[in-house]
Amino acid sequence: MSSQAKQMMQNFSYDPFDPAVMADPPSYYRVLRDEHPVYYIDKWDTYAVSRFDDIWQVLGINDGTFVASEGTLPAATVLAKHNDGPVADPPLHPLPFHANFDAPIYDSVRRSPSGQFRPKSAANLADRIRTIANERLDDLLPRGTFDLTQDYGGIVAASVVCELFGLPVDLAPDVLATVNAGSLAQPGSGVEVANARPGYLEYLVPIIERRRAGDGDGVPIADNLIGYRLPDGSALSDMEAAVQMLGVFIGGTETVPKIVAHGLWELGRRPEQMTAVRADLDANIPVVREEMIRYCAPAQWFARTLRKPFKIHGTTMNPGQRIITLLASASRDEREYADPDEFIWDRRIERLLSFGRGQHFCLGVHVARLEIAILVTEWLKRVPDWRIISEGAARPPSGFQWGWNNVPVECRVEGV
Repeated sequence: MSSQAKQMMQNFSYDPFDPAVMADPPSYYRVLRDEHPVYYIDKWDTYAVSRFDDIWQVLGINDGTFVASEGTLPAATVLAKHNDGPVADPPLHPLPFHANFDAPIYDSVRRSPSGQFRPKSAANLADRIRTIANERLDDLLPRGTFDLTQDYGGIVAASVVCELFGLPVDLAPDVLATVNAGSLAQPGSGVEVANARPGYLEYLVPIIERRRAGDGDGVPIADNLIGYRLPDGSALSDMEAAVQMLGVFIGGTETVPKIVAHGLWELGRRPEQMTAVRADLDANIPVVREEMIRYCAPAQWFARTLRKPFKIHGTTMNPGQRIITLLASASRDEREYADPDEFIWDRRIERLLSFGRGQHFCLGVHVARLEIAILVTEWLKRVPDWRIISEGAARPPSGFQWGWNNVPVECRVEGV
């Protein structure tokens, strides 16, 4: 062990909002997994759980022990208030983002927009995603140099989100910029979708207003929320319905581009793995996609608040306290994956936590996997030679994300 590592062990402390943690979370996760699998953060009255099996167990419990009443990504100002006992669900009106509720409200609101994201419906998007990806490459490749995260994956993902919401695809750059601005919020501010930044809702509220008036073509995600009724029989207001769409609007725009850009970067650094993947794209892309998700997914953690006592590793957590599940730590847990810090394209992956698990499993997982596969496939088909301009890559600090917002790339394509 190096002297620097020994010093870190002796003076170790973990706080997801600590600038040192945000600059290099994996080194902290390693110490947490080995020495402090259940780590108490007194400042926030919160426990951090870092091992794969423990997080798998926690997220699989859907009996009301863990709820998201304070949000799945609470701000430091929320965590600073220590609770004296269980936290109740928020009031029904104004309805916050549905993830703040336990069953049955959470389940029933989530079902309203879920139809478009089921496997069969997601598969129907393949041809359109492929078309958009190739249109982007037609525009980008002649430039020679551009941003792999923003200009390629970002615009494609934002275009798909626009089409799902009935927005003109021409708005994709604006949608992408709006979501990026939210991701770059000050560390510690959290992602309080219950009180979402107005920039998001400026797109979403008008969609609900138009569909409630019967204008335009059907938008299933909006139409289903307009028709939804809460257990007391009340309908959602325009603002309330719009807030329920934020998960798709934000997550659908920001996650896939970071996985694709970082994944292609890692693959490009390993010529022998690149050659193996290219040997049979149809067979190998679904395999390397899963390693890209494991290795490159940007989300670091999600929070829950305890409503019932829970014991793990001899530690009892009490109602009102919080637990953060460090998904990014689980993805690098050597107890689950051999050589987890290595990118291995054909790694056998039996379990993943990058999209969560249990009640809050990512709604858009099937669309996300499809987008990643298509974006990587079309890139490898059309771009035989490229170089990541690593000195221009940017990974801004964030208490929640650790993703490459900018990955500049230089392409050399004959005949373009």
